[in-house]
Amino acid sequence: MFDDVVFWALALPAVAAGVMVFRFDSMARATYALLTSLLCVGGEVLLLGLDYLGVVIVLMMTIEMAVMAVFMVMYMMNPAGLMPMTMVHNAKGAVVICAAVLAVLVAGILLAPWPARRGEPSADPTRDLGLSLMGPQMLTMMTLGLALVATIVATVVLATRRGRYDRYGDDVDARCADDPVRGGTGR
Repeated sequence: MFDDVVFWALALPAVAAGVMVFRFDSMARATYALLTSLLCVGGEVLLLGLDYLGVVIVLMMTIEMAVMAVFMVMYMMNPAGLMPMTMVHNAKGAVVICAAVLAVLVAGILLAPWPARRGEPSADPTRDLGLSLMGPQMLTMMTLGLALVATIVATVVLATRRGRYDRYGDDVDARCADDPVRGGTGR
């Protein structure tokens, strides 16, 4: 009963937010509606017992949509939706294509011969999923992930010319901050 309630509590907002992606005039609002929809989908995957995959979906979509929203606000002419715009091109054709794809998917669900379970579930599904996705390269990918994080941190550190406390001198005892550009917090 609890799983059914959680399923519907996630499914309805996922569909509603997915519809709102195409209804909003603002790219930023559409991005956050898409994020809401994908977070609900990640919750559904967690509900299925696929913890690793569900967490990966939640983390990836959160970071991806946050970065996308930042870039949209920075570079788009109309990120806040102050001028009307549409997210749909060729609306009639899109409806026909979507209806046809939905019909094929529903027919596949109803007509496909579903296999019966053979064997027992794995004792460690996270490890098995990692091996299925990466095969013998799992250690390589874990090391690569750490190397990428270290590279990102090192790049940010090297890109900043001044440190956090450089504005107040070596002993952090300056009365007024020495900002290179006037008008900041150091005046």
